Amino acid sequence: MVDLSKVSVRERLRPRKGNEPYWHRVQSGCFVGYRPSLKDRHGKWQARAYDEDKKIYQRKPLGDFGHLDGNKRFAAAKTDAEQFKQVVDAGGDTAPKVITVGDACREYAATREEAEARFGRYIYTQSISKVRLDKLRKRHLQEWRDWLENRPAKVSRSNTGALRTRNRAPSTVNRDMAVLRAALSKVLPKGAPNTPSAWQEALTAIKNADGRRRTYLSREERSRLLKHIDKEAEPFVRALCLLPIRVGALASLSVKDFDPQTLELTISKDKAGEARRIEVPVEVANLLNQQMSDKLPSAPLFMGKDGSRWNRHTWKRPISKAVKAAELPEATTAYTLRHSTITDLVKARLPLLTIAQISGTSVEMIERHYGHLANDAAVEALGTLAL
Repeated sequence: MVDLSKVSVRERLRPRKGNEPYWHRVQSGCFVGYRPSLKDRHGKWQARAYDEDKKIYQRKPLGDFGHLDGNKRFAAAKTDAEQFKQVVDAGGDTAPKVITVGDACREYAATREEAEARFGRYIYTQSISKVRLDKLRKRHLQEWRDWLENRPAKVSRSNTGALRTRNRAPSTVNRDMAVLRAALSKVLPKGAPNTPSAWQEALTAIKNADGRRRTYLSREERSRLLKHIDKEAEPFVRALCLLPIRVGALASLSVKDFDPQTLELTISKDKAGEARRIEVPVEVANLLNQQMSDKLPSAPLFMGKDGSRWNRHTWKRPISKAVKAAELPEATTAYTLRHSTITDLVKARLPLLTIAQISGTSVEMIERHYGHLANDAAVEALGTLAL
C-alpha cells in the first residue's frame, strides 16, 4: 500500500491494469482508494469497507474532490470512507444512486479503464450526461450521436504544431456508442420499438463499418522490425510476431500463465472474455521460458526495465521508432503484427475455427476480415481439378 495522504506520492502514481485503485488503510476493514488519471490532473477517489454479513468488500466511488486544494482531498476522502464503513456496518443500502446518464456511465466504468476514458472524452462534458434516466428519450441520444459523428477525429500534429484531423470513421463511432449502450443496458430496459422511449434505437451500430485491415507485414519485414527494435521491447514484440493474440492480452500475462511442462499458455484477461489455453511451439516456449527466469508466479511475463507491464503508452514509441528505422509502412502498429500472423495462418489453410480459437475471436470476424484469403485458396484448389 502507499501513503495517499501525501500529494507528492499521488502525483507519481500511474494508472493500474483494470483501473484498480491504490489503497490506503484507514482502519480495520476500511480503506480509501485513489485512481490516478493520465488525462486529468484530478484522480478519482473510492471507498472500500468490509461487510461482515455478506463476507465481501463493498465499494463506493467518491469523486475527485476537485473543488478542494490537493492537500485537503485525502482528508475529505478519508472522512467519506469512514462514513461509508459506518453505513456498511449498520447494514444500510450501499448501492450508488444512479439517477442520470452520467451516473450510469460512472458506475459502469468503475472497473473498466477503456470505458472511463471514452466517457471522459464524449459523455461527461456533454449535456447528455445530466439527463435523468427516467426522462431519457431516443431524441436525446440521437442528438448526442449526431454530435459524435460530426466531431473530427484527431490524427496528429504537423511539424508546425498544428493539429491535424480527419472525419470520424464509422467503426470508431460504433466503438464509442457501444460502451454507452452497454452502460445504459445495465440500468434501463429497452423501450418499445419505434417509440420515443426506444432509447436503444439511437445507438444502433453502423452496418459494415469495420473494413478489412490493410497493413500487412511479411515474415521478412517482421524480422527487419525485430532487428531495429530496442533491447527492452524486443521480447514483447517478438512474442507479438509469433502469437496471434491481442496486444493487451499478451501484456497482461503473468509468469504463472505458462506451464513449461505441457507448453500450455493460459490467456485469462482478454476482450474475448473467458480464459482459454493454447499449446505453443518450441520456439515460443523458449522465449517464454527466458522471460520467466527469476520471477515470482504473479510477476508480469513481459515487463519493462522498471518491472511494470507493457501498455499502449509504453509499447507505442519503441515500435514507431523501429518501423521508421526499418523503413516499414508508416501505418504499422502493434496491432499490425496480430493481423499479419492471422493472415499467415489463413494462407496456410489452417481451419478458420482453429484460428478463431487461438486468436480469441469469432469465426464470423475471421471470415469478415480474412475470408477473401480463404476464397483465394479455394480458387487455387478448384484449379487443380482441371482435366
